[in-house]
Amino acid sequence: MRYLCPMTTSTQHKLVSLGVSLPLMEAFYTIQGEGYHKGAASYFIRIGGCDVGCHWCDVKESWNADTHPPTAVADIVTEASKYSDTVVVTGGEPLTWNMEPLTNALKDKGLQIHIETSGAYPLTGQWDWICLSPKKLKKPTTDIYPLADELKIIVYNQNDLQFAEEQAAKVSADCKLYLQPEWSKRETVMPLIVDYVMKNPQWRVSLQTHKYLNIP
Repeated sequence: MRYLCPMTTSTQHKLVSLGVSLPLMEAFYTIQGEGYHKGAASYFIRIGGCDVGCHWCDVKESWNADTHPPTAVADIVTEASKYSDTVVVTGGEPLTWNMEPLTNALKDKGLQIHIETSGAYPLTGQWDWICLSPKKLKKPTTDIYPLADELKIIVYNQNDLQFAEEQAAKVSADCKLYLQPEWSKRETVMPLIVDYVMKNPQWRVSLQTHKYLNIP
C-alpha cells in the first residue's frame, strides 16, 4: 500500500522531525516471516530512512528518506487499525525518527506494537515487543539491550557467530536469541548455523519464511 502526497516542504520536514508525520515507504498486511512471532498475521509499517548501510540489505530503497512521502501519523494509524491487532514497525531504521506520536496513536486503538530495529538510535515510543537486530557498522545504543525481547543476528559468514555472542552478553536473560542466515548466503551459512545451535541450544534458528512462501 502506497501513500501519495505533495513534495516535501520545510513544514513537512518539521512535522517529520517531530514524528507527527513519517517518511512512509510502504504499509501492508501479511504474515510475519521471521523470529519469535513468525506465522502470525501482522500489519507492517515500513519507515524510510537508514544510514546503517548493510551491504546485504534487501530494502536499500528504504535508505533515502527523501524519496518517501511524509505521511501523517493519523492516516497511517487509520489504515493500520483496519487489518490486524498486531502492528510491526520496521524500516529502514524506524528509530531514526521520533516514534512517540505513532505508538501513542496505535495504543489508543488498542493495538499490539512490535518494532524491528538495529538499535542504532535512542529508543522512542511504547512497544509490546522489541526485536533488536544489531549491525557491526553502527552498533546499538547501550540503553536498548536490557529492553530487547528478541535478539536477531543476521549471519553472513562465520565471524558473525562471534559477533552474536558479544551481543547476547548484553541482553537480558529472558531475551530470545536467534541466528538468521543472510538470504543470499543461506546455502553456505545454514550448515554453520545448524551446527552452532545444536552445540549452543540457547540460540534458535530464524528463517525468512515469507520468502519461501513468496509473500511480502
